[in-house]
Amino acid sequence: MKTERPKRAEKVIKLDRASLPEKRSAPKKVIRRGENRPDSDQMRLNKYISNSGICSRREADKLIEAGAVSVNGKVVTELGTKVGPGDKIQYGDQTINREKPKYLLLNKPKGYITTADDPEKRKTVMSLVAGACKERIYPVGRLDRNTTGLLLFTNDGMIAKKLTHPRYGIKKIYHVEIDKNLTRIDFLKIQEGFKLEDEQVKVDSIEYIGDGKDKKQIGLELHSGQNRIVRRIFEHFEYKVLRLDRVYYAGLTKKNLPRGHWRFLEEQEINMLKMISSNIG
Repeated sequence: MKTERPKRAEKVIKLDRASLPEKRSAPKKVIRRGENRPDSDQMRLNKYISNSGICSRREADKLIEAGAVSVNGKVVTELGTKVGPGDKIQYGDQTINREKPKYLLLNKPKGYITTADDPEKRKTVMSLVAGACKERIYPVGRLDRNTTGLLLFTNDGMIAKKLTHPRYGIKKIYHVEIDKNLTRIDFLKIQEGFKLEDEQVKVDSIEYIGDGKDKKQIGLELHSGQNRIVRRIFEHFEYKVLRLDRVYYAGLTKKNLPRGHWRFLEEQEINMLKMISSNIG
């Protein structure tokens, strides 16, 4: 018969907390209200460039290493460089905007001028997109007061510059209504190209709209960036433009965008604009 061994009593040692050595924690740094936290507004240079919409971070690193980027007037080639709100960052001669790039498309109505401000207090397109975003956006190019249709707004200076420069020839399509039938002779002259005030004018395409029975309704495709070029073309042949509507601009259309309304571009549309601008760079 097995006998159970008596259990050994557990030895309990009570420690007096007051007798223990005091554990000292590292003093916390107090940041008073209104004080800036260290590096709170700092950002890596490649991220700053990427946020501006110019290129990806990886591509930004290549620009930095190539010496194409300057900070406060000095070329920076070291990856990992940080910049803050007070720094001036430039890519070539273009100052880079830190704001997140925004792209907005407006179907412009008649009676608004394309400018940020008008000393004569006329209605401007800026009033139509007021409050759309916190970033400051501007129209890309111009549509005159009585021209309707597509007008792009952005704070992306690089894309705006390339889309508006005449040598890049961005594709545009207009619906034109004139005061009398366009004759076959004038149609062919416009199609073949002609001299206009010592400038050679050549459209990409011209056609009668619809079934072609209404010779006052014209579709015109061109890449020219010349000022008021569509109106000047028809005025040259003694036609008065009654209505001018831009229905296509740099791959963008008016689909599902009523007159006077705006919308932000979708991601694929933004990528398309960036691809167009890189191809014409």
